[in-house]
Amino acid sequence: MKNTTHDVILIGAGFAGLACAQTLARQGLQVMVQEKNPWPGTKIHTTGILVKELAETWNPPARYCNKIDQVRLYSPNMDYLDLHAPDYYFLATDTRSLLRWHAEQTIQSGASIRYGSIYNGSERQDGYHVLARTETRCRYLIGSDGSRSRVARQFALGRNQQFLLGVEADFQPPAGLSPKHLHVFLDQDLARGYIAWIVPGIRDVRIGMATRAPEPPDFDRLLAKLSRHWPIDTTVKPVRRAGLIPCGGLVHPFYTESVLLLGDAAGMVSPLTAGGIHPAIHIGEQAGQMVAEHLLHQGENPGRALRRELPRYYFKSSLRYLFDHLPINNRLYDRLISKPYFRLLAQTLFFHHRGLLSAAAWRDIINLSLET
Repeated sequence: MKNTTHDVILIGAGFAGLACAQTLARQGLQVMVQEKNPWPGTKIHTTGILVKELAETWNPPARYCNKIDQVRLYSPNMDYLDLHAPDYYFLATDTRSLLRWHAEQTIQSGASIRYGSIYNGSERQDGYHVLARTETRCRYLIGSDGSRSRVARQFALGRNQQFLLGVEADFQPPAGLSPKHLHVFLDQDLARGYIAWIVPGIRDVRIGMATRAPEPPDFDRLLAKLSRHWPIDTTVKPVRRAGLIPCGGLVHPFYTESVLLLGDAAGMVSPLTAGGIHPAIHIGEQAGQMVAEHLLHQGENPGRALRRELPRYYFKSSLRYLFDHLPINNRLYDRLISKPYFRLLAQTLFFHHRGLLSAAAWRDIINLSLET
């Protein structure tokens, strides 16, 4: 007979939900993940770049990863500077395959995943959350169901209010484009409020951009600009991926007595860089430990415990505010690209996920200052 009673049900089989489910299952809890899509990786809403800090602790399969250890940052007129840090790198991933591997690891840990199942709400009965139109129930409910979370809406939790609008597609690697660099483009006329990018992947390159909502990204205009510098084959129209990227920081509140939000649903995304996979995995695992402690040993409320451990992003939130409100234009970017202090700032943002709060970042800034 199919088990209908679980300790924890997670809504959404993204990186955060799966990381949390694995941790919970390994503690011996009965865990189910409910996912609306029919298969892992059906819809991808991330470029799939892993930072070194995550790559070395998570150990994703090498066959799904392309190592990149340099960033090439372009001004609007296409001048550029090359950035690197000793022993630092990124992994550009086959994101769909990586997510499927992540799901397989979750099942092997003892959790179950129910695909093609939409969350239609739940009711509280006798200390359990009972999923609508089913007999499936749980003691604890986790919403890892994306930036427009249904769980957040039902339980009157905080909801994301600020977004970037992203779009991306895969192309054949164009001749003359360095495969050793993550290519990042500053252009306030084209990608206002954020950036455009080219990421060398496993077999192709990913070209994408994001803009500050509600301004829609003009992807065709981006391709036209890039095609003046590299022979990008646009004769075959690629399938485009698009989605909302939260950039307003942690939502409030993000938990109740028996409900918790994770990942994009909770706004657990860097407000400046929009990096989400690293916090998704790291915080997802932390949340799993805290929920397990709560259920197994009557530990404190997991949301309250987790809140003390979450990154504050003070520096990146401040830069996000300045990025949105200062009158930055393309002429300014064209002038800044050659300035040593701009290099130091860019170096810090790309190679240290904790920004200016990182001691390692300050060591690199001092070393680069001495070199220049």
